[in-house]
This record gives sequence, C-alpha cells and structure tokens, in this order.
Amino acid sequence: IKQKKRHMGDTKHFCPVSLKENFVLYPGLQEHAAKYKEKIYYFSTSECRDKFLMNPEEYVAHSEPLQAPPLRVCLLGIHGAGKSTCARQIADKLGIFHIQFEEYLQELILPKTKRKVGPSLDEDHEDDYKIPEELEDFSQTTNRTEKEKTKQEVKLTDEEEAIKANLVDNTELPPEVLDKIVPDWWKKEPFRSTGFILDGFPRTIDEVRYLSERGLCPDVAVYIQVEEDDILIRLLPPRLKKWKDRRCKKKEYKKKLKELKAKKRV
Repeated sequence: IKQKKRHMGDTKHFCPVSLKENFVLYPGLQEHAAKYKEKIYYFSTSECRDKFLMNPEEYVAHSEPLQAPPLRVCLLGIHGAGKSTCARQIADKLGIFHIQFEEYLQELILPKTKRKVGPSLDEDHEDDYKIPEELEDFSQTTNRTEKEKTKQEVKLTDEEEAIKANLVDNTELPPEVLDKIVPDWWKKEPFRSTGFILDGFPRTIDEVRYLSERGLCPDVAVYIQVEEDDILIRLLPPRLKKWKDRRCKKKEYKKKLKELKAKKRV
C-alpha cells in the first residue's frame, strides 16, 4: 500500500517556535507533533507545541518564506591542532565571525590582570626582573609611578575569579558565568544575523550539556584530529625560541644588576 505523503510545515522537521523565538534550527520530535491547516509541524518540547497551538499565525510564514538562521560552527581539537588557523580561513571565506573562546576570556579580565594568564604564560613574571629596592635609586630606567600602580592590588569579581581559574587551572566555568558570555553569540547582534565559528568551545561534557539545555545548537561541530608528532613539530620551535629569549633576558638582567651593584660600591 502506497503511504500518503505528509505535507510538512514551513520549518519541515525543525521546531517553528525555537526558530521564531531563539533563531535556532532545533530538531522537532514526532511525539510533539501538531497539525495546522493540513500541515504537520514538529516541536522540540510539548511546551513549544502548546505555545504554537495558542497562536499559530505567529510562527508560520505569510507573505514570504521564513528566514533560516546563519551558519554556527563549533570547532574543537587539542592544543596545537590548528583550530585557530582553520577557523580564521573558514570565517574569511564564509563571511562569519571568528570567536576564539580562550582569547575572549583573556580579554574579559585583561583590564584588571594587565597581562594574559595561563600555564604557558606564567613562565615569566615582571617581578623576576625587578631591580631590588636598595639599588633602585641607581637605576635610571625605573618608573616609580608604574611601580606604585603595580603594587596596588586589583580585586576581581567572583565572575572574573572563575574565568581566571579556568584559564590557569582549567577549572570548569559555572553555568551562571557562561550565561553572561555564550548566549549572546546566538541571540544578540551582530552575531545573530551574521553567524560565527566558535573556536575551542565546548570542551567538556558539561559544556555540551549546557548548550543543549539552553537550546543553543550549532549547525556543525568539527573535531580536528592530529598526530602527536605533527603537533610536536608545530609547537616546539616557537616554544624553543621563547625559552632562548627568556635566557637572553635573564642574562641582561644579571648584567644590569652587576653594574648597579658596582656603581653602589663606588
């Protein structure tokens, strides 16, 4: 027996309520289906179905087809896999925003920390090369006002402390902090109408669950898998250069310290 073809609604298998209210293509479920004007509509939840049935005309197309949301991509992979390089190329080609999640977090606390934080960024400290107080009168390069500013402790908010802990110790960000960061990329301009490629998020199962619970669905999630040897070849040269630069800086510091001590003895 030939099965009768179903007449699908404007959004096909996607929830029209999620599209209208959140501008997201959220897959609908057959158990949450409803019929309106001889067309079948699928909904993500029974609440969305009930909302649609209360006022269907708000969620269906009238003079022109419903507009689909722009492309939203999550790009994942281990450190050194080349996520940022690929993301920049894709963003340029498609005309969408490139959001590097870790860099975005750094920018949120940079006004107070004054420098980027993290395991690979904590190897050098300004204090490691600070002229001792007994010799500072002999150093013409020391800026006293700058030193006084650095001595003042800057207090971070609870949200900023959570972000710093995430960058330094990889501590998971609580949902209340993510709520102030992530939803804006789906719901606010200019990201809402342009689209984006999100580089480095989500990173854990809890973060994936967070996106699912908030109805923030990417259209595509790509994981870049790279061999360990390739990552070693890619990351070792810049790390080696950084180590050499640090050694040179330390030598210059010791030389300057020696000259200042000799000047003090005279």
